[in-house]
Amino acid sequence: MTSMRTFRERHPAAVGAIGLAILVLLVLGAFQINNLPGLGSQSYAAAFRDASGLADGNEVRVAGVKVGTVTDVGLALRAGAPYVRVRFRISGDVPLGEATEADIRIKTVLGQKYLALVPSGPGRLSPGSEIPVEHTSSPFDVLVAFKSLAAEVGQIDSAQLAQSFSVLAAAFADTPADISASLASLAKISQAMGSRDAELRTLLTHAQAVSTVVAERNDELQKLITDSNLLLTELAKRRDAIDTLLKSTDRLATQLSGLVADNQAKLKPALDQLHGVVTLLQAHRQGIVSTLGELGPFLTRAANAAGNGRWVDVYVKVVL
Repeated sequence: MTSMRTFRERHPAAVGAIGLAILVLLVLGAFQINNLPGLGSQSYAAAFRDASGLADGNEVRVAGVKVGTVTDVGLALRAGAPYVRVRFRISGDVPLGEATEADIRIKTVLGQKYLALVPSGPGRLSPGSEIPVEHTSSPFDVLVAFKSLAAEVGQIDSAQLAQSFSVLAAAFADTPADISASLASLAKISQAMGSRDAELRTLLTHAQAVSTVVAERNDELQKLITDSNLLLTELAKRRDAIDTLLKSTDRLATQLSGLVADNQAKLKPALDQLHGVVTLLQAHRQGIVSTLGELGPFLTRAANAAGNGRWVDVYVKVVL
């Protein structure tokens, strides 16, 4: 009677391949579970008049706590008018009301941004909904303002501007004192700016270059600030130990000072005698050096004579 074989016994390679494929899918699903709709995360969008430097991968925060990530920043159209659509994903159960507001805020002094959500209103914002532009706002970018200021000032003819204010002040010379004084002051300011035109252009150009370098080195400077913060935090943790060390050092210095003061009467004669010995040795330095030079060969020969045992080898040369 023939026994029945199981499927695993008949096709072990197929069973192994299917099991391996299921294991790979489970691992990939575990890493991407937050990106699967309905499984731990929800996708939303927000409409902005401008992106203000927000980019993919920036954080999404609620009350300063990170709850998600920006997934896409791109242009869109509404009623024929272009606007910026920011898509983001939130992990966990974050209660966003129907009047939730979204702001683009500055994360660091170097210009890095993040998307801040302010839950508001009744009900719940359904997944995939878009926060309207009326409930969003963007920050003022200082770096962009500096670059624009440098470009605009570079196009101004300072000499022509100063001449215009001078002509205007002369034309209003017979007007009331307040108006003529104001125009005269404006003329002086424009003349001063005109005389410093090259310096102002250089200053603004350098400011633009500095802002560009700072923006390019954003990650390095942020890491430097983070490391400095860690150092200060560690020093704060070791504050008691450092304070104890400083107090112990102060007590040791006090005790050493007292020890020297108590033994000053005994130490001074000993130091005076030591000074006399050093002075004597210094005076006979040449003789000591000559003696040591001649003593070396003598000791070498003496060691050779007595180095063969408990006797001394002596060589006597007799001349007849």
